[in-house]
Amino acid sequence: MRAGYDEHPLNPVPPVVWLLALPLIASEAVFALGQMGFIGGGQGAGAVLRQLWVERTAFAPEFLARIWTRGTVDGQIHRLITYPFVHYSVTHALFVGVFLLALGNMVARAIRPVGVAVIFFGASVAGALVYTILAGLLPTVRFGPLVGGYPGVYGLLGGFTFLLWTRLGQEQANRLRAFALIGMLLVFQLVFGLLFGNAGYAWVAEITGFAAGFGLSFLLVPGGWRRVRAQIRHR
Repeated sequence: MRAGYDEHPLNPVPPVVWLLALPLIASEAVFALGQMGFIGGGQGAGAVLRQLWVERTAFAPEFLARIWTRGTVDGQIHRLITYPFVHYSVTHALFVGVFLLALGNMVARAIRPVGVAVIFFGASVAGALVYTILAGLLPTVRFGPLVGGYPGVYGLLGGFTFLLWTRLGQEQANRLRAFALIGMLLVFQLVFGLLFGNAGYAWVAEITGFAAGFGLSFLLVPGGWRRVRAQIRHR
């Protein structure tokens, strides 16, 4: 057999990435079964199940505002980490799932498995917090609930951007090229939102997630902070 012919055609995805994707996959499987009438009380029940799960897992700024004013943690705090796993539609979940598997796989090659989870959940929580703060600063503007895993996925994109940014720095290349992908994604989402009329303020959480993932990578990528300091000193 020729060399390389026994290799798997696709890069194996690390278990931690599959664990992050599993709730998303499981929820979509339940909705599909409900839509086919196997569960939920009849054919077409998938849409009802999806709406119920969205209502029970989505994050809204008023949840944290209520905790802040009351000074006690109520039963809604779990929404900070549940909102990334339920989506408005199959298409919404599909895009998030593809980005999660692809970016998670690339980031997992450079950091420990727990670091991938830290970036994903850290970006999701940071996105929700900044989203809440902005909603408090703009009380006359309606900030809808956060639904879906884009803030966490953008966090993984931030981690990938950090890896590319440091590599370009080592090669003495233009490090601004590392931010080309985030720029293209933001433009794509803006155009998509304008065309289909669903442009809201979730981009605040997504950009925050990207920044959180990029910042966390300084601590989670082995030697990341040391390499950055060395590049600064070299200048």
